[in-house]
Amino acid sequence: TSSGIYCTQCEAEGFRRITFFPDRPDVLATYTVGIDGDRCSCPVLLSNGNLVKECDLANGRHRAVWHDPFPKPSYLFALVAGDLGCLEDTFTTASGRDVSLRIWSEHGNREKCLYAMDSLKRAMRWDEDNYGLEYDLDTFNIVAVADFNAGAMENKSLNIFNSSLVLASPQTATDRNYEDIESVIAHEYFHNWTGDRVTCRDWFQLSLKEGLTVYRDQEFTADMRSRPVKRIDDVRRLRAAQFPEDAGPMAHPVRPSSYVEINNFYTPTVYEKGAEVIRMMERILGRDEFRRGMDLYIERHDGTAVTCDDFVAAMADANGADLGHFSLWYSQAGTPEVTASGRWLADEAAFELVLEQETPPTPGQATKEALRIPLEVGLVGPNGNDMEVTLEGGSASSHVLDLDRPSRTFRFEGVGARPVLSLNRDFTAPVRVTSDIDDAGLAFLMAHDSDPFARWEAGQQYATRLLLAMIAAIRQGGTPTTDERWLEAMSTAIGDGSLDPSFKARALALPGESWLAEQMETVDVEAIHEARETMRRAAANRFAGSWRAMIGENDEPYSPDGEQAGRRALKGVALSYCAAPGDAEAVAIVTGAYADAGNMTDRLAALSLIAAIDTPQRNECLADFHDRFRNDDLVIDKWLGVQAASPLDDTLARVRDLLTHEAFSLEKPNKVFALVGGFAMANPLNFHRRDGSGYRFVADRLLDLDDINPQVAARIINSLIRWRRQDSDRQALMRHELERIRSKENLSPDLGEKITKSLEQEE
Repeated sequence: TSSGIYCTQCEAEGFRRITFFPDRPDVLATYTVGIDGDRCSCPVLLSNGNLVKECDLANGRHRAVWHDPFPKPSYLFALVAGDLGCLEDTFTTASGRDVSLRIWSEHGNREKCLYAMDSLKRAMRWDEDNYGLEYDLDTFNIVAVADFNAGAMENKSLNIFNSSLVLASPQTATDRNYEDIESVIAHEYFHNWTGDRVTCRDWFQLSLKEGLTVYRDQEFTADMRSRPVKRIDDVRRLRAAQFPEDAGPMAHPVRPSSYVEINNFYTPTVYEKGAEVIRMMERILGRDEFRRGMDLYIERHDGTAVTCDDFVAAMADANGADLGHFSLWYSQAGTPEVTASGRWLADEAAFELVLEQETPPTPGQATKEALRIPLEVGLVGPNGNDMEVTLEGGSASSHVLDLDRPSRTFRFEGVGARPVLSLNRDFTAPVRVTSDIDDAGLAFLMAHDSDPFARWEAGQQYATRLLLAMIAAIRQGGTPTTDERWLEAMSTAIGDGSLDPSFKARALALPGESWLAEQMETVDVEAIHEARETMRRAAANRFAGSWRAMIGENDEPYSPDGEQAGRRALKGVALSYCAAPGDAEAVAIVTGAYADAGNMTDRLAALSLIAAIDTPQRNECLADFHDRFRNDDLVIDKWLGVQAASPLDDTLARVRDLLTHEAFSLEKPNKVFALVGGFAMANPLNFHRRDGSGYRFVADRLLDLDDINPQVAARIINSLIRWRRQDSDRQALMRHELERIRSKENLSPDLGEKITKSLEQEE
C-alpha cells in the first residue's frame, strides 16, 4: 500500500506473489478481472483494459469488472484500489475514436495533474504522426502514488507513477521536473506498442522494450523542446551513470547473459546504452528506413514475445541491410575507446583521418572484438564554416564514417586549407573519443562548430583538459591558475547573441566534479573541488557584469515550455557564477534572488547556492523554504536534497540530524533518495571524507534499508562499490564498510550481488 492506496507492481516477478501462474514474459493471456472493495475506503477500483461492469454488493461493498482483450504477460497486470481524485479528459485518435483519459491522485491534486494530461495527449498524437501507432482501448488510466520504487510502470492501459513524475505547478516543480514528467508520461505511453503489444521473450531481452522506448521518448522530447539541448542532456546522463557502470564491477552487455537478482537488472546499460544502440541503427539505415523497419517489426510481432535479434532482423529485412556485425553491440560489454589522428596533406588538398578502436576488458569478458561504430565527422575551415569535402566519391559537409574494424584510414579530398576536425557529431556513437586536437583547436570549435553537440563537447573537453592540469598542480603542492585562453573562449560564448539560451546555459557551465573524477585513474575529490572552484571564481570575477546582466535579461513570467526553461537555465548558470566568490556581495545577490523568486526553478537554484555558502543567511533561507512548503512532501524532498548535496564541512552532521526530522522517513523511497542518496551520490567531497565517516554513515543506512526496501538500498550502494578508483586509504575504508554490510545476517540478494561482484572484481 501507498498512503492507504492498494497498488500492484508486477514487473519483473510480482505476479507470482499474487497467485499461481507461469510468471514469465513469454506467457501471454487475456484477462478479465473482478475487484470487490469497501465503497467508503476504496471507491475507486481499477485494472487493465476497459471497464465492463460496475455493481453494488452487500455490506457497503461494490464490484468493478475490467476486461483487457489484448494478450499480455503477467508482469503487465495491474490493480489499484483506494480513495483517489481524478482529472478527466478525452483524446480523439487519428481514426476518430474517442478515448477517455484519467489521471488519479490524492484528493486536492487535480490542478497539479494538468501538465501530465497535456503531455499524455501530445505523446498520443506524436506516436500517431511519427510511427502510425494509435491507442487501442477505450480508456487510459494513470495513477500517481507517493511511495513507488520505480519512476513509473507501463501496465497495459493502467500506468502507475511515482507522484514526483505526475504532479507539478510553477510554485512546486522545477523546469527539470516538468521535462521529466513530459518525458516519462510519454515513455510509459509509448510502451503500449513497444513493450505491451510487442513484448520481450525473456528478461535477458529487456532492452528490446526499454532501449527502444527510451529512444522514442528522447525523440519525443527533442521534438517538443530543443533537439540539440536534449541530445546534450541525454549524453550527460549517459556519461554520468552508464559509462561508470561499464567501467565498474557491474559491467554487463545491453543484452546480459545472466543475473543474480532481477531487480538489479534495470540498469543504465539496458536503458540508456540500449537507446544509443537503437539510435546507431537509425543513423546507419536512415530515418525513413528506420521507420520502415519499425513498421515491419510491429506487423511481424504484434501480440507476441520476441528478442533483440528479432528487432534487428526486422530492421535489416525491411531495408535489405546487413546488421550482423552491428549486433555485437548487444552482447559485448564496455565503452569502446576511439583514438583519432588527422593529417592535412596541403600539396594534395586532402585530409587523412586514422581511427582506431579498442574496448577495455570487463568482468567476464577479457577479450573484445571490434564493433561497428558509426561516427559522424566534419572538417571546419579557417573561416569557421564547414568544408564541403569528398569521401569515397560523395561530397558533403558532414560524413558518417563506418569504423567496422580495429583501425581504418579515411581520406577526404578537396581540402584546400588546414581544417579543424569535428568528431562524433551529435554523439553518433556511445564511445570515448581521444584526438590530437590541441587547445587552440578546441577553442576554435567551441566558437564555430556548426554541430551543437560537438560545439558543446569542444568546450567541455577544453575545460576538462585545463582542470585536470590544475588538479595535477594541486596534487604536487602548487597553486592552480586559470588559463587566459579559456577565459577568452568563455568571453566569446558569453557575447554570442545567436546562441539559444538553453544551449548557452550548458555551454557556459563547467564540467561536474563526478565527470572530472571519471577522467582520473586515482580520484582526488579535494583537488577536484579546489580546481573547479578556482576556475569558477576566475570566470565569476572576470565576467561579473555579464553574469548580473544575464540574470536581469532572463527574468520573465513563468511558462514551463522549453524556450522559457532555457532562459531560466541561463539565469541559473549566471547566478551560480555570481555566488562563486562566496563574499558578502555574492550572498546578497543570491539571497535577493531567493527572495524575489516567482517559481520553484528560480527559488531552488538560489537555495542550492546559498546552502553551499557558510553564512548565517543559509539557515534563514532553509528555514523559510521549509516553512513555506512544509505541507508539500515533494517540495520538502527538494529541501532535504539541497542540504545533502552541500559541500560545507558541517553537511554530514546536518544530514545525520535530518534523519530524525519529521520530514524524513526511511520507509519513503523519495525521501531516502533525496537525503541519503543525495549525500552518497551528489556530494563526493563529503561522502569521501578522509576519516571514512561518510562511508560509515551511508553503510549504516543501507543496513537499515535492507530490511525495509532493498531495491532502494541497491541503488544507493552504487556509490560504494567502485572503491578501487580511490586512493589506498579510502579503498581500505570503503572495503571495510562493504564487508560489514556483507556480514549482515539474511542480507538481501539486491545488495549481496553488488557487494560480491565489487569485492571479487579482478585487479
